Amino acid sequence: MDKLKGITYAITSSATFGLAPLFTVLLIQADYSPFEVLSYRWGIAFLIMLAFGIIRHTNFKLSFQDFKVVFLLSLFRAATAFSLIIAYANIATGTASIIHFMYPLAVALTMMILFKEPKSWITIISVVISIAGAILLSIDNLSSPNNGNAILGLVCACISIFCYGGYIIGVRKSRAVNIPSLTLTCYIIGLSTIYFIIGGLFTGGIRIETSPELWMYIVGLAVFATAISGITLIQSIKLAGPTLTSILGAFEPLTAVVIGIIVFNEIFTLQTAIGIVLITASVLMVVTKK
Repeated sequence: MDKLKGITYAITSSATFGLAPLFTVLLIQADYSPFEVLSYRWGIAFLIMLAFGIIRHTNFKLSFQDFKVVFLLSLFRAATAFSLIIAYANIATGTASIIHFMYPLAVALTMMILFKEPKSWITIISVVISIAGAILLSIDNLSSPNNGNAILGLVCACISIFCYGGYIIGVRKSRAVNIPSLTLTCYIIGLSTIYFIIGGLFTGGIRIETSPELWMYIVGLAVFATAISGITLIQSIKLAGPTLTSILGAFEPLTAVVIGIIVFNEIFTLQTAIGIVLITASVLMVVTKK
């Protein structure tokens, strides 16, 4: 029964997180800057997750040594969010999400090269397959609803892979591995919010939103695509385990692809479908290997 609940939580987490590109692009189209979008997104999500932690009597105390590690990890997490939002603004959201989904491959490669984990032909083959998939996606499926810079978007999507991969490795290989998940998540989101607010203040400020329609987008992004996604992710890892949770994470980019096609009229061809299948399969090969 617990495993079934965990699977439900995992699907909910990945599907709701897959809504992030939708609400992000809608806010960008309303002339929100990346810093404004991220300030609202992470700020509101932080308050919700903090309240969730207080209700669960979570211990938020950290030693100074732990805080230094969390601070460094928050930089990787913030860089991931910022690079990904630039990608959403410049290329098709489905393409950006699928490329970002390649981060487990970056983690596996880094663990092999830097941490001397045993070399695996499955990992190497998976990387080659994923690159082929990314090329297929990139040939004629980069156009965004905002007519952005395709090269910039593609580069930022790739940067998000390594930033998030660095974050994952940092959590695994540092003192952070012993910090409770909810405590770590709250600190990461809280610190990231500060960075984004500072960035916003230096780049034109952060507006106080009064439009009900735009608040719907903000709530969708902060509550559903961030807070609920984060909370259900924590629950799914506890009940279903990290491997199964990672596999079901495939719903995240697929949700983004479907929304991109339906809402933003993004291109979907046989070539696109093959690219998605190749990248998803390569990631699942690495995840299931473990």
